[in-house]
Amino acid sequence: MSGAAANPERGEAALEIGGEQLLVRPSFAALVAAEAELGPLFALVERAADGRLSLAELVGLFWHCLVDRERLTREALGEVVLAVGLARVTPVLRAILQQILAGK
Repeated sequence: MSGAAANPERGEAALEIGGEQLLVRPSFAALVAAEAELGPLFALVERAADGRLSLAELVGLFWHCLVDRERLTREALGEVVLAVGLARVTPVLRAILQQILAGK
């Protein structure tokens, strides 16, 4: 987890967990890695828009975009997502999807 604030100019978003923030940045490298695992990004965006994005896909996308993966395992990230609920992670997902579609 990181104490750094998200910089929207870099396409970053943050999810606050217990006073700390999970910072995600959909960089080119992160999105290429996510696409290699999850399939084409446009199909992923379409599934999200249709409400068909699986929890595994959501966590996978977050994992690849997570800035500081050294302090958190992927399984722990999944547990965090479940603990805070989909309503709290949706703005972060929206920010990543917007960056995929619109860029900056």
